[in-house]
Amino acid sequence: MVTVTQGDDVPRDARRWWALGALVASMLVLGFDMTILNVALPTMADQLGATTGQLQWMADAYIVVFAALMLPAGLLGDRFGRRRMLITGLVIFLAGSLVGTLAGQVDWVIAARALMGVGAALVMPLALSVLPSLFGPDERTRAVGIISAASALGLPLGPIIGGFLLNHFWWGSVFLVNVPMVAIGVTACVFLLPETRDPASPKVDVVSTALTASGLAALIYAIIEAPGRGWGDALVLSCFAVAAVLLAGLVLRERRTERPMLDMSLLAHRGFLLNTAAATLVMFALSGLMFVLPPYLQAVLGNDALGTGVRLLPMMGGLMIAARTAQPVVARFGSRAVVAVGLVVLSFAALLGSRTTTDSGYGFTALWLSVAGLGFGFSVVPAMDGALAALPRDRAGSGSGLLMTLRQVGGAIGIALLGSLLAGAFRDRLDVTGLPARAADAAGDSVVAAHLVAEKAGSAHLAASADGAYVHGMGLVLLVCAIASLAAALLAAAFLPSTRPARNEEAEESPAVVTLTGDARQ
Repeated sequence: MVTVTQGDDVPRDARRWWALGALVASMLVLGFDMTILNVALPTMADQLGATTGQLQWMADAYIVVFAALMLPAGLLGDRFGRRRMLITGLVIFLAGSLVGTLAGQVDWVIAARALMGVGAALVMPLALSVLPSLFGPDERTRAVGIISAASALGLPLGPIIGGFLLNHFWWGSVFLVNVPMVAIGVTACVFLLPETRDPASPKVDVVSTALTASGLAALIYAIIEAPGRGWGDALVLSCFAVAAVLLAGLVLRERRTERPMLDMSLLAHRGFLLNTAAATLVMFALSGLMFVLPPYLQAVLGNDALGTGVRLLPMMGGLMIAARTAQPVVARFGSRAVVAVGLVVLSFAALLGSRTTTDSGYGFTALWLSVAGLGFGFSVVPAMDGALAALPRDRAGSGSGLLMTLRQVGGAIGIALLGSLLAGAFRDRLDVTGLPARAADAAGDSVVAAHLVAEKAGSAHLAASADGAYVHGMGLVLLVCAIASLAAALLAAAFLPSTRPARNEEAEESPAVVTLTGDARQ
């Protein structure tokens, strides 16, 4: 296999489109794996006895590891070979999927998700970085479009595939489905991809990587544990303090490093900072929303897993439509107007959703989900494009890495914070009068657990109370999303620079579209 260094001429290898197929398979797996777990969470809460906090960790273990390792993973590929590290990432992802398939306890599922996060952190940046070695400028736009479409297709496929599997097999099948796809990707990468590297890239900073991972883990742990232990609990406060120290240490270390892995000086560019903040807030809301919706559709409205996946499509449809049409709208009206309006639409959708009652039915939910999808797409795509456009051309690569990392962090905090708000509100509102202490404690773990206790106790009152408590908690979560989105909209309208992208080839292969379709999640 030929090794190509950065800047070499691209060979016209007839196998390049087959190689692209390998990358498409890899990105498709990441795409649907980011949403497939959402419909499985209620089933796993039932069959594994998982609490809301444990469900949060199942979702967050993947995102925390992904966010912490994405930048060093890209640098490992630059230095030691992108094909080699891409294959390594796929193998690790495959191993995590097998662990998840065979897991019989909650802790093993969380460990499997964390291992899959390691693999995804290698696959995501490296699958995109090998494209310049395969395609010349005249074909690259088409290749980026194909790989972006594959990633986007995975988002709505995830809940549908997950729902179908859960209706016919056991919950571990949502992990097993990754195995053949990843195996095909590994085989194709071995035989079809050229090896490329960039020896001039910065070295991987092990200390900064450790500070990022441990700081984020301590922060997420404190947020998830706070509703159960209390926000004033000594362990919770200690974890917040440890997280603050570790993340402050990360910032100080990166600011003093000559070639930082996480270039914090990029935040000095106002356009980059404000657009990145807007995109991060959108992911905060999206991740929290995708966490709280499936239990509502499944436990409260009574849909099966497949029905739940299908009923999430209105939001995915709105998101994909907006993501594909945002660029021409920005070209006409400017990024500031589009981002601000998109955030207002998102705020309106969340506010509408917060008015949901136990008697609202799915029609009302589909309405505000569609509006929310449009708001997400019209705010996040131009925000990411605006962030990268605000940087000098020679810093676009490091800026893209920082942007993707902060978006993942926003998603992880969204699941932790909004999930904790939901758990606390559900437990406070649930009426467990007359239940034995152990049954009352079990019912407070989640709406699924409450329904199981109600079924065993033959208590229709408890089931109705669980539905009402969950809808109340979901309403609070959506209200917080509405307020955060409206505040972001006002800041965007007041301070964002308004830009109109140039109509050229580089604009067409916008990294923002690739980034959006590659990592939007649970």
